[in-house]
Amino acid sequence: MRMLSGVSEWFWQERLWFPKGLGWDDLRDRDGRVYAKAQDLWVALPIALVFLIIRQIFERTVATPLASLLGVKETVRLKVPHNPTLDSYYCNVSKNPTQTSIASLCQQTGCSGRQVQRWFRRRRNQDRPSLLKKFNEASWRFTFYLLAFIAGLAALIDKPWLYDLKEMWQDFPVLTLLPSQYWYYMIELGFYSALLFSVASDVKRKDFKEQIVHHVATILLISFSWCVNYIRAGTLIMLVHDSSDYFLESAKMFNYAGWRNACNYIFIVFAAIFIITRLVIFPFWIIYCTWVYPVTIYEPFFGYYFFNGLLMTLQCLHIFWAVLIIRIAIRFLTHNEKVDDERSDRDETDESEEGEEEEDTKEMKKNGPVQNGHTVHNNNHSKTE
Repeated sequence: MRMLSGVSEWFWQERLWFPKGLGWDDLRDRDGRVYAKAQDLWVALPIALVFLIIRQIFERTVATPLASLLGVKETVRLKVPHNPTLDSYYCNVSKNPTQTSIASLCQQTGCSGRQVQRWFRRRRNQDRPSLLKKFNEASWRFTFYLLAFIAGLAALIDKPWLYDLKEMWQDFPVLTLLPSQYWYYMIELGFYSALLFSVASDVKRKDFKEQIVHHVATILLISFSWCVNYIRAGTLIMLVHDSSDYFLESAKMFNYAGWRNACNYIFIVFAAIFIITRLVIFPFWIIYCTWVYPVTIYEPFFGYYFFNGLLMTLQCLHIFWAVLIIRIAIRFLTHNEKVDDERSDRDETDESEEGEEEEDTKEMKKNGPVQNGHTVHNNNHSKTE
């Protein structure tokens, strides 16, 4: 307990988190003025739980009927026959066997190499998320991002620091907490915490690790800016991020529904807003006012470097995603190709199974049916023999 107390005392020492001459005493409630406190952040945990519950209700009562209305079509995937040997290898060793492993599995099961490859391909397709699951996830995020952007804009529309970013440091750190700022922070923190809790069950894409880094950096950024009263900067950062995300999620929804033109044009709008907000406004306006301007008022301190380090982490992710977005946009504008999510985990198309079905039919007519990966031979003699 003494060690924990010592670590806590060291962690919260004023020289780490405040400019020289300022400290926690400046953030004590007085004269009817209320300030942000670290213990307020615990409210985000029950809010995250509520979001998880609301999401389940939303997906069943709103997203699924909407998917049906928009014509989201489910691909019927062929189920693989039960084969203990192949299933054990798939679950315990690898989902993509090497040629050497395929040869070994052929000897163990009596199947041909083609049959083993087909079994693994279909088994992987079985595990891939359905279109309905993807649509439901996109519609839930679209709804939140849209409402969060509208709420954030309403909370900031009459604030001077929305129009003059230097105002975010006026009277820092003695900045009175407004009710709109409190709920904006807690709801955003609760939502990103819920995303982190549900990441194991959500659709996994190629940028899974980057998404984890993004969620963790966002939670740290929101929490830290709350504790040291960087709230004005925090609300602007959240507003900038919410301004484009709902366009991406709506483009995904139309993509899953097969509305190609709507998806393409919404994606182009998203790409333009993303580039403007994440590659222009965020680095050259917001980071400038958190990195360059503060040192003209205060001497740099650890909290200053920590806060801007988190912002630079987000900016690196913005550049990573911008490359993917621009690549997709160029492909659409120059070749009129379908806009597709490059982060998708689909490395094999479901349509390939349709051709395989025809091949299976021919093979069954030639060799008989296949059970558990083995060809069934008819060894019964006819009566005429």
